[in-house]
Amino acid sequence: MLAMDARLQRRIQRYGWDLAADCYVPLWRAQLAPAHAALLAAANLAPGERVLDVACGTGLVTFAAARAVGASGHVLGIDVSDGMIVTAARRAASDGCRNVAFARMDAEPLPLANARFDVALCALGLMYLPDPAGALSEMRRVVRPGGRLALLVWGERSRCAWSPAFGVVEAEVKSEVCPLFFHLASDVSWSTMCARAALEVVALRRLDAVLSYGSAHEACDAVFVGGPVAMAWSRFDGATRARVRRRYLDSIEPCRRGAGYEVPAEFVIVTARAVSIVGESRS
Repeated sequence: MLAMDARLQRRIQRYGWDLAADCYVPLWRAQLAPAHAALLAAANLAPGERVLDVACGTGLVTFAAARAVGASGHVLGIDVSDGMIVTAARRAASDGCRNVAFARMDAEPLPLANARFDVALCALGLMYLPDPAGALSEMRRVVRPGGRLALLVWGERSRCAWSPAFGVVEAEVKSEVCPLFFHLASDVSWSTMCARAALEVVALRRLDAVLSYGSAHEACDAVFVGGPVAMAWSRFDGATRARVRRRYLDSIEPCRRGAGYEVPAEFVIVTARAVSIVGESRS
């Protein structure tokens, strides 16, 4: 895999997602709902379980997980972005959710005790991390032996028709969003990473999806304002933004349906079981 500057990558992710926090839910909740539902179905959460949601964002998966584990269970959502965590915590307080908590926290390493959770979830977060294999090992560490991981990443670049957004931005400025973004679509990558992390792959499923946008404005805002290149976008002047929008819309022109767009995408859902390690406590 390609190498990157870990500190730079974390800084880009932290401040980029801070910028996207307020608009992420309206721009992405409906688009990601089928993939999130498939992830939670794969996790098969049960009442009373302790769950960690890594890269939880505004809590779209976290709150659904909290409903699944019920009052006797608990979910901790963590994210590198202060803005995302503040938004999620505000919703938890407003809705009176007592079995969920949020904290700003890096995923590598996790400052959490060994075997603290029954399940670890990560929805569309691993692609952004400088060391996804290391983060996977950390998730394994904080899950009890026999516990479960359920992970969601974007699929093959060629099957994600919105992916030209990265190249369009890179033509203007070196964004350093993430050189590894689509590398986790590989079956081989998962097999290798899980084996090294003492995880047994239970299932790997590819999910075809369509991202539906009602207008060109909405399609552009999803990837530029509320998506992975939000930091670069925030620094563009008006002329640059107009040029970037035009080039991106040209790239997704085959997806246009009237005034809107139906953009094909692929997700990969991986479920894994924590293999027992000699000397490891089950509590």
